[in-house]
Amino acid sequence: MKIKSLLRGFVASLALAATATLFPASLALAGKDDHVEARRLLQKGEILPLTQILEVAQARVTGDVIEVELEQEDQGWEYKVKVLTPTGLVRKITLNARNGVVIKIKDD
Repeated sequence: MKIKSLLRGFVASLALAATATLFPASLALAGKDDHVEARRLLQKGEILPLTQILEVAQARVTGDVIEVELEQEDQGWEYKVKVLTPTGLVRKITLNARNGVVIKIKDD
């Protein structure tokens, strides 16, 4: 009886480890075609080109762009642009991806 219990615990642990090992790989693959989706959205006119978004962002916050994300939120697609300011502060600018309107600017 004790051996069955140990064996069951071992199998459960092994299954959990296998799942944990496979899950990050599937997440990595899920993001593999993000550029394809972004191009499709751009061609359909659902988002603005990144060059326009960066112009708007840098007009509002000066510095070096260090990260850009395109995310679908409840209200639609948003660009999130992180800028490293000359003073060393990182600011995050959230913009409406369809029209480039700045939604918010916050310290990150």
